[in-house]
Amino acid sequence: MKLEAPDRQLSAEARLGIGVFGTSLALFVVRFLVPRPIAMSNNGDGGRVLCGAGITWKGLPEAFVHLAYTPAPGTPPCRPTYLLTQSWLADLAVRIGRLIGLHGTLSLVILGLLSSVVAAAASTAIVLGLPHPRRTRLFVAAGLLLVVADSAFFGYFAAILGEGAAFLGLLLAVGGLLLTAREGRWSHAGVAVTFVGGVLAVNAKVQTLTILPILALAILLVRPGGRRGVRRWAPAVLVIGAIGAVTLFAQQSVEPARAPDGTYTEFPGDDSREINVFNSIFLNIVDGKHDTRADLAELGLPPSFAQYAGNGWWHPHPATLDPRYRDRISRRNVVTYFATHPGRTLGVLDRAATDQLTARPGYLGSFDQSAGFPPHAQEHRVPVVSWLTGLIAPLGLFALVPIWLFAAVRAWRQRRTALGVVLAFLFAVSVTQFGTAALGDGIEGIKHQAVALFTILLAVVLSIPRPTRVSSPALCSSPLNDGP
Repeated sequence: MKLEAPDRQLSAEARLGIGVFGTSLALFVVRFLVPRPIAMSNNGDGGRVLCGAGITWKGLPEAFVHLAYTPAPGTPPCRPTYLLTQSWLADLAVRIGRLIGLHGTLSLVILGLLSSVVAAAASTAIVLGLPHPRRTRLFVAAGLLLVVADSAFFGYFAAILGEGAAFLGLLLAVGGLLLTAREGRWSHAGVAVTFVGGVLAVNAKVQTLTILPILALAILLVRPGGRRGVRRWAPAVLVIGAIGAVTLFAQQSVEPARAPDGTYTEFPGDDSREINVFNSIFLNIVDGKHDTRADLAELGLPPSFAQYAGNGWWHPHPATLDPRYRDRISRRNVVTYFATHPGRTLGVLDRAATDQLTARPGYLGSFDQSAGFPPHAQEHRVPVVSWLTGLIAPLGLFALVPIWLFAAVRAWRQRRTALGVVLAFLFAVSVTQFGTAALGDGIEGIKHQAVALFTILLAVVLSIPRPTRVSSPALCSSPLNDGP
């Protein structure tokens, strides 16, 4: 006698996840490849990502994208002095390329496809973790796709720049935090996703290291699956410790860089910190547009340094030519100056707000030279979000602060839910990234504000739906208790 096995149907949540992932991936792939691949051209720092992927490449800023990077025969391998997790993705793309005969070559097409898979998976995790009805979650999914696929952000996924990994890491971290609050296997999956996203985001570049303490606090506030006691705190402590340990190891895995005077920096990444302080002083403070002599006196710099006003690190005549510059420049001086000159500080912040809302620097091209477009040409296939922010960009802080307030109020109103913790996390990351880039740097303001803009836009998308009532009064518990 033949026994017929009962049909096993996928759960509603599994069907939703498969549908969101498949649709997102298909849209991202079409977005990336049709009618031609798009990326972001090298601003001059791309050699750092390539070095981390095992490819020695030295070049100035480029007007066109290279869709493939192949080291010249006999080129000695380089040792990275700056950690970017985009290098890890690029290295994985190189390894995948070897499987299809691209020995030692980084194909940006492979990198873009790999990033598209990660972005689709992260978006799916966010949708599955949201405490909303199915229709609302699909509405949020559409908003996420508009942000991720926007022309101001999407090109970074296939670029040798650090922002792409930061975007992917933040998406994964948000999805992981939301899933962690669910019960059963969802919670375990959320912890793993949070770990991966946290490592990618925190180590995306030196600027994003400030995300670590904010993420650690968010992890502590989200209760895994409504558990109590040791089972409530153990996963949080474990994932925070793991992210911290990987970060410490990764940051120490790169080599100290050589300083302008020929000496080597004490710790890896110190050269970038020194460059940032230098540019903040001579491009934000001693910029030649204010009282230069008074500003030099406030910073403890000699009057002769007035000749370097407005000259950044890579200017033909920078202060680095003066052997006294290093002993006279410190981050403490910069912090003290901004703290005691609120008018100047507000002016810098207002300019940074305009940079952030502008969203896209004009010098990063989207196409390779064979596409037939002029130098620095950019694609605008999905310009919805960046077009809207660009309209209000001239308002500076008058436009950015209300957006912050909107996200902060929604986070406060949902503070007893995992979604509220996520909104607070995104808000805090956006504000700290804004301040770090605005006051701690002096160049590429639009590009360096990309992480802050991406984060606050994610918060806005997640804030728009009205909060769903949570049946459990426990902090950060979730009503979505069905298993995968």
